[in-house]
Amino acid sequence: MEGVSNGGMLYHEVQESKLCAVHCVNTILQGPFFSEFDLAAVASDLDRTERQMMVQGGGDFVPEESHNVSLDGDFSIQVLQKALEVWDLQIIPLDSPVAEPAQIDPELENAFICHLLNHWFCIRKVNGEWYNFDSLKAAPEHLSKFYLSAYLDSLKGFGWSIFLVRGKFPKECPMSSSEASSGFGQWLLPEDAERITKSCSAAQRTGSRSGQSQWPSDPYHQYEEQGTSLLDQEDEDLKAAIAASLMDASPAVSSKPDDALENENKNNSAANA
Repeated sequence: MEGVSNGGMLYHEVQESKLCAVHCVNTILQGPFFSEFDLAAVASDLDRTERQMMVQGGGDFVPEESHNVSLDGDFSIQVLQKALEVWDLQIIPLDSPVAEPAQIDPELENAFICHLLNHWFCIRKVNGEWYNFDSLKAAPEHLSKFYLSAYLDSLKGFGWSIFLVRGKFPKECPMSSSEASSGFGQWLLPEDAERITKSCSAAQRTGSRSGQSQWPSDPYHQYEEQGTSLLDQEDEDLKAAIAASLMDASPAVSSKPDDALENENKNNSAANA
């Protein structure tokens, strides 16, 4: 078994705007390693590469909008994959042949990424124990080894895409850094996480809205409902910042030859004269 990392503490991020992909990546790495702007830069690089490939392939249409990030901060699986590659971590679809051992004994792995609709979260083993680091939860939720397998099966049954994460995970993150004390992250002892989880569960039992439960009996319904209130909250400052980041990092790529553009400009000038 691995030695205790981060002083035995758990790193968790609570949902902010539509940044669940950022929260997912950071809780996999167990530290505030990436911001939304870091992932936006990764998305911009991917967009630029895709545009160049389309131009080189003779494509007539080059999309202006990003396929890897929306203005409200929802990122594609390709962005998550590129970000984790920085740390030599690999994302593998759980239903692929290479992941067959994980399908049989998931408790022998270290991390899973779960995705449905516009929501991402990770299930991660930290210091030998499994936790659900869903950013819609106030704290990491402990999962027993038996519950882990049943939980993954339930998610798959309701249409969630599940990815296995393999590689050498970071062992330590400097908890005293400025990044750790700001933003949406928090460090919790396992007993503190358990206390918060129990408190939230008790509140749900006494005064929660009907149809909610800890077990995802209908994940589609669960996240569609929460999407209207949490995942789809508009953050105009965030949208503007991400849009500016994409514009700065990704110069426009045109599929038109230079002479065609010149003729088009001349025609426009003549029409305006």
